Amino acid sequence: MPTTPDGPADARMWNRLTALHAQVESRLATALQRRHGLGLSEYRALGLLTEAPESELRMQDLAAGLGLNQSSVTRLVARLGAADYTYRDVCPDDKRGVYTVLTDAGRTRHREARTTYEQTLTTALDEAATTTPDLAPLLTTARRSLS
Repeated sequence: MPTTPDGPADARMWNRLTALHAQVESRLATALQRRHGLGLSEYRALGLLTEAPESELRMQDLAAGLGLNQSSVTRLVARLGAADYTYRDVCPDDKRGVYTVLTDAGRTRHREARTTYEQTLTTALDEAATTTPDLAPLLTTARRSLS
């Protein structure tokens, strides 16, 4: 594969982005666990279910939305079910299909944790913009493009 003039710069940029991602994910996970007893994947699963039609998703759709394999999402859903945040339901059209359905308790837990998630995320990104000046323009552009 040929090397391009931007190759080293792209690699440095990508390494900084992945480091930023890891740092922010760690802060989010710590804040959610300490304040709400939720793992980051659990919080995101509750969020996907909150946004889903009828607050339910097939297991494979939940796995795809979270970027998890089937085994990992099965364990995650078991934890959510044990906490009474979700329950499993059989697909009426295909008895082999299994849905994960959000409960009122799960919706409440997600709503309670959402402020922590959003505040922690904003703080982490603000700090990254000041401590890693070369990422500041990228963060500013990304924030503007989504507002």
